[in-house]
Amino acid sequence: MTTPDELEQRHTLTSATNRYDALRMRDALAAMDPDEEPALTTDEILEMLALSEVIIRKAGYGRQAMMRAARATGASWARIGAALGTTKQAAWESHQRWAADPAGRPD
Repeated sequence: MTTPDELEQRHTLTSATNRYDALRMRDALAAMDPDEEPALTTDEILEMLALSEVIIRKAGYGRQAMMRAARATGASWARIGAALGTTKQAAWESHQRWAADPAGRPD
């Protein structure tokens, strides 16, 4: 079985998203017309699940990088929170948790 850790090393955010979308589209087409498009295999469904985790991780890394960049240019936590659709406190706490957890950050 393919794990998110293995896929994370092989994919960029874009390539993970493209592969996920290709599998999702095949799955949707198979549901509409099973005679034309074969259903996804168990391995492909598990790959989609692992890819979804990779996408979440990579998007999170980018989110944190943008928060750091916003702070570096002088943005307040209130403005960062607004950009994220949350409060300044929630944005700050999220960033602090991420910064304190080296396991959650890419090398």
